[in-house]
Amino acid sequence: MQESTLARRIARLKEIPLFAGLSDKILGQLVEDLRARDYKKDELLFRQGDESREVYIILKGKVRIYKISPSGNETSIDIFAAHDLLGEFAALDNEPRSTAAKAMGNVSLLVMSQERFLHYLQTIPGLAVNLARLMAGKLRWTAAYAESIAQFDAAGRLLHILLDNNSRYGEEVEPGKQYVLDLGLSQSDLASMVGARREWVNRILGEWRRRGLLEFEQGTITILDLPRVIAERDSRIEANHGADDW
Repeated sequence: MQESTLARRIARLKEIPLFAGLSDKILGQLVEDLRARDYKKDELLFRQGDESREVYIILKGKVRIYKISPSGNETSIDIFAAHDLLGEFAALDNEPRSTAAKAMGNVSLLVMSQERFLHYLQTIPGLAVNLARLMAGKLRWTAAYAESIAQFDAAGRLLHILLDNNSRYGEEVEPGKQYVLDLGLSQSDLASMVGARREWVNRILGEWRRRGLLEFEQGTITILDLPRVIAERDSRIEANHGADDW
């Protein structure tokens, strides 16, 4: 490999949280076991129940993670974008894939085999620590998601999800107020995230647009007034009645 190519690839790895703080020498070793792979819109990275064990790092684009019920219905779980890590659970516990992953547009990835991934975790302490931090972040996200299910009604859960993704991927238009969030999700996708019907999502999005909270157009969410959207989300917390009956 030419030195210029190696240096460019090492520089890209330094932008990825999984490899933060690792030396150029170690990153140069990792480069040898990472393979570039491209996917087109709606192509599957892996299916739920697959026995594949590869791990993926997104370089460009977004990937939707979802589960399929026994009846065949999809429930969207989360969206991952550039520099995010995917597929590490199956590589670590040697179990089948618990979810499916689909490209939301053109996606470029780096792929590493389970064997080499585990080898590096055992031999590079800094990599293992970085992975632990990433998995802790995913656990915190899961806990917050579970809390939103317990606290909010369906509208509140939808706003919680949109606000969470806006904090990760939103583009600022007017600081503190207006943001554009291009997730490429349909109304059916949004409905599957909160356990609702598409018709209900269409109605609630129309209501929020009339009230000047947000707009939805071909997969793009425009948050028109962030403080009001946050207030609307918080107003959806279902009061826990009956405490005085103790």
